[in-house]
Amino acid sequence: MAIHTPKTVAGIKIPDSTIASQATELLLQHGTEFLYNHSLRSFVFASLNGVQKKVKYDPEILYVSATFHDLGLMPHYSSADKRFEVDGANAARDFLRSHGLSQQVLQLVWDAIALHTSPGIAEHKEAEVALLNYGVALDVVGRGFDQLSEKDRDDIVKQFPRTGFKNKVIPIFFEGFKHKVGTTYGSINADICAFMIPNFQRKDFCESILNSPWSE
Repeated sequence: MAIHTPKTVAGIKIPDSTIASQATELLLQHGTEFLYNHSLRSFVFASLNGVQKKVKYDPEILYVSATFHDLGLMPHYSSADKRFEVDGANAARDFLRSHGLSQQVLQLVWDAIALHTSPGIAEHKEAEVALLNYGVALDVVGRGFDQLSEKDRDDIVKQFPRTGFKNKVIPIFFEGFKHKVGTTYGSINADICAFMIPNFQRKDFCESILNSPWSE
């Protein structure tokens, strides 16, 4: 899959360092065009939010986090027993470790990816973690839609088309963890399982408490 990556979108420069370029190559090699467009839109949305809020962040770290954030859904990176977010976070950490980056950077990128589906937590962490969560949420559920100008929205979607995103994304996400639905316990991905699987029985936290081995 060969896709042209523009230099700037909606005033946001797309990182083109060696690390960023290699991350893009991995996304193109192991992902899909649909996933590529979603990941790049999420990066630009996140970056614009950072600019609007005058938040200091590292564009390269945010970009790598965005490119890897859903790669855990892809067969190449998917494990048999871990949440897809963790698979993506592990893959990004291994990739950055090979470039000799500091443990602090490895942990920051790991957190950004692992927590990108954790509203109520991610926004209270470091800038790159909070911004990625914001950018992904804007693309998937439209959070902060009105804070983005129509011109910027049009520019971003022109460069990275949505191609029926709303109607395609649920089954595409489900495809990435249908072999390990138990990993969705306690996450928003359980909603996807409930949507896709007739009579899906979620693990219930209250039942787990009441059926614990404690006698009292």
